[in-house]
Amino acid sequence: MQYRKFGKCGFNVSALGFGIMRMPVIDKDDGRIDEKKSIELIRYAIDNGVNYLDTAYFYHRGGSETLIAKALKDGYRDKVRVATKMPTWKINEYSEFQRIFNEQLARLETDSFDFYLLHHVNRDSWDKYYNMGILKFLDKKISEGKIKHVGFSYHDNFELFKEIIDIYGWDFVQIQYNYVDEYNQAGKRGLEYAASKGLGIVVMEPLRGGELAEIPPREVAKIWEKAHIERTPAEWSLRWIWNHPEVSVLLSGMNTIEQIKENIRVAEDSYPDSMLNEELKLVKEAKEQYEKTRKIGCTGCLYCVPCSVWIRVPDIFSIYNKYHIGGDLETYKILYREATKWRSPADCTQCQKCEKRCPQRLPIRELLKEVDKALESSFKVFPLG
Repeated sequence: MQYRKFGKCGFNVSALGFGIMRMPVIDKDDGRIDEKKSIELIRYAIDNGVNYLDTAYFYHRGGSETLIAKALKDGYRDKVRVATKMPTWKINEYSEFQRIFNEQLARLETDSFDFYLLHHVNRDSWDKYYNMGILKFLDKKISEGKIKHVGFSYHDNFELFKEIIDIYGWDFVQIQYNYVDEYNQAGKRGLEYAASKGLGIVVMEPLRGGELAEIPPREVAKIWEKAHIERTPAEWSLRWIWNHPEVSVLLSGMNTIEQIKENIRVAEDSYPDSMLNEELKLVKEAKEQYEKTRKIGCTGCLYCVPCSVWIRVPDIFSIYNKYHIGGDLETYKILYREATKWRSPADCTQCQKCEKRCPQRLPIRELLKEVDKALESSFKVFPLG
């Protein structure tokens, strides 16, 4: 395993981190983790050098933090550092910071956090946090020894990113970064600015929710075929991120042993500035092609679920994107009808909760109408109510 300096914190972390948000589940229920399989995966990763685990209050509907506590028994706790996050949308007054914080300590069976982040920070959530006194709360917990290193995960533009970095003594940041999103959100400028301030940098969504690891569109596949060496689409994506010297750790939401093995293999020799110019040129071509073919920028992060009326938003967007890059219309109509047979976009109550939680700031309500029109959903089994 390759290890990298974690900013100014004075220690190294594995270049590959484990995001505990897409673990094996039972009966496709995100709230029912298959604990036996998941613990085996987590321990295998640790045994092979991974020392950074990432979770959050709401991952797997609250089950992720509890799972980690179980996985780190039998001597594994001393081998890793764990990061978790304060949920923005759960807090409505200052006293709730402490309540949620205590609940997370209990779930993780610990008396302090290695890494603690404000989750899903954007303009709205930052203003809410700041006005309720979150920085005062963080100062208090740091002075008590309850937080060892503090940061935030980010989903907005570079200007706000810089503003937040400059207002407090953060240790690290977590940003969405991949070759398609090089200039989206905090983007390359944010990456470089955080590094200039000595912050550890954690990269999330390196594969855009798995999109960049799937069988690519025909045009993208032709680009990879021009390379002097054969690599999987996932490997191209991971190597591109690790090529950046600013990156401390890349998070991967691995849920099979094959994924873990491949990612560890790639991490071993994906050093900063190791990609050839001709390889970087191919990645740029692939990016341009994805931008032409991708219709909806959904990463499948599941922040929008559960929908209040159980519309399967990520599944619907995934079906539409796959259809848009060259799928057969009739095939994707069938898949769409299956995904909407219980609740269709017509059932949307316009509550806007999904849009407020979406890291990509997608106009979900309008996009659902667009998909429904394109794939011609004609029925639903049960009326709403």
